[in-house]
Amino acid sequence: MFDTVCTLPLSSDLFAQAIHPTRSVVSVGLSSGHVQTFRLPSAEPSNGDDSDDEGAPSATSSNGTGHIDTMWRTRRHKGSCRTLTYGIDGETLYSAGTDGIVKAAKAETGVVENKIVIPPVNDRTGSQVDAPTIIHALSPQTLILATDSSALHLYDLRIPYSAVSAKPEQTHHPHDDYVSSLTPLPPSETSTSGFSKQWVTTGGTTLAVTDLRRGVMVRSEDQEEELISSVYVGGLGSTGTSRGEKVIVGGASGVLTLWEKGAWDDQDERIIVDRGTAGGESLETLTLVPEELGKGKMIAVGLGDGRVEFVTIGANKVVSKVMHDEVEGVVGLGFDVEGRMVSGGGQVVKVWHEAEISEESALARQMMDSDSEQDSDDTKARMFMEDSDEEQEGGRRRKKRKRGKGKDRSGGHHVMAFKDLD
Repeated sequence: MFDTVCTLPLSSDLFAQAIHPTRSVVSVGLSSGHVQTFRLPSAEPSNGDDSDDEGAPSATSSNGTGHIDTMWRTRRHKGSCRTLTYGIDGETLYSAGTDGIVKAAKAETGVVENKIVIPPVNDRTGSQVDAPTIIHALSPQTLILATDSSALHLYDLRIPYSAVSAKPEQTHHPHDDYVSSLTPLPPSETSTSGFSKQWVTTGGTTLAVTDLRRGVMVRSEDQEEELISSVYVGGLGSTGTSRGEKVIVGGASGVLTLWEKGAWDDQDERIIVDRGTAGGESLETLTLVPEELGKGKMIAVGLGDGRVEFVTIGANKVVSKVMHDEVEGVVGLGFDVEGRMVSGGGQVVKVWHEAEISEESALARQMMDSDSEQDSDDTKARMFMEDSDEEQEGGRRRKKRKRGKGKDRSGGHHVMAFKDLD
């Protein structure tokens, strides 16, 4: 489905990845505390000149027609850089590290314009750094910061820079464990700002919905499995009580769960992405495949073993996969403004474009799909029987796999490529 355009080796493990909302630019946060921003290769063929400017490291594609140019690189944090996100307009890049500092920098130059001190955790031994897990620009006015202690801090960016470092405007605790993912919900039809004011988070074994004005609105039942990643999918078919809007959540044992918007108590569908004898691979990161690519409602799933699986929503099945890395898991996953997929994990970032399929290959695939219809029906029957057996044994058997609060061991698992919220 996708072929690699170019590969960028990194100097240390990737912990965070952010894709610019309007330009073909990607930033990475590393375990060493460095933040690096680079420009992706143009989709147009080059003029054959592959020379690089001195002091601007680049990685050429396998066919020599593209290169990645480093725009800037700096040691931004004393500890590791845990999370990154661009502001709504793409002019500011926010980074947060294990040094307990959030820094706002000019996206074009990397020059720091502001710093925010993350509120520490107070215990019997004194104040300790509350390491960040997610940072997200909700709107031009609001920045959300989640931490290891399950805190969800909201900052008002309209406050002068000299005052914004004091304390967050709001703090919530939607979960009992660290916040592992954050997905904005689209703005309501009555919204005057055009930005959403609600978002979904996962943390530990629960899902929660928080409102900018009303705080934590609802928290799901215990799913008995760690929830790691999430993404919103709209425009699905409306049937029965379904409004065609779902939040897809990735779990620690290789299963996607589908949650109907507005019905947050419990999941309503499941898609098995990875089966394993001891439980499937963790689904580290999810992103929506742009509909401009003609794939319909599809999400890309980055797994803990380095695979990227593609899942159609509606048909609810895995349709293809690519391999980011044979050893390291996928940490970052998203699509740039030109529709190219960017995957990151380990010490490498890869850029992918849609694979060109010949007429012969397309015909062969069509024949294979036709031949597999009966197999698919048989598989569905077997899955139904397995589910029935499990229910007789006391309900769905979900495996709870605790990953621990600190992501420094695995290199993090957050995608900072969210769109506007209500």
